[in-house]
Amino acid sequence: MPKGGSQSPGAEVAVAVVNRQRKVPVNVVWFERIARKAITVLGAETAEITVLVLNDSQIAALHDQWMQIPDPTDVLTFDLGSEPPRRLAGDIVVSVETARRVAKELDWQPRHELAYYTIHGLLHLAGYDDLTPGERRRMRRGERAVMAAIGLPAPPRRPPAAVNRSRHAR
Repeated sequence: MPKGGSQSPGAEVAVAVVNRQRKVPVNVVWFERIARKAITVLGAETAEITVLVLNDSQIAALHDQWMQIPDPTDVLTFDLGSEPPRRLAGDIVVSVETARRVAKELDWQPRHELAYYTIHGLLHLAGYDDLTPGERRRMRRGERAVMAAIGLPAPPRRPPAAVNRSRHAR
């Protein structure tokens, strides 16, 4: 579960949100603020995170390069040597087109879906995984807890086809 802690006064948190797609408008300032709040909830003392916002074709190319799966996905997480949960370092790549499509299916905001993908990636960096049913349940509890703690609505229940589409690259 998320630590719910606060960062120490000397904590350094660097978050960069880079929007590399032009298909869907993204409020980078809001998105960065959400990522910072989630990092605080996770209790990380330091963090160096980049969130890269791509379209489906762009994320499909990375998915193929790193995981040999030539299809788009919702989120890819690249752990850059963090020491969870105290220090988080990594790149989180999200697909804005997938977020828009899934949000429409689930009847909620695309920006909340993007935030959900980012929180999922942050939890991977904090040591969570979702390969087994037990790990997946723990991950989902963590996602809901972080979303609630930062004032976002709980993610809607996902249809079975949408479960575990995310990828974590090491």
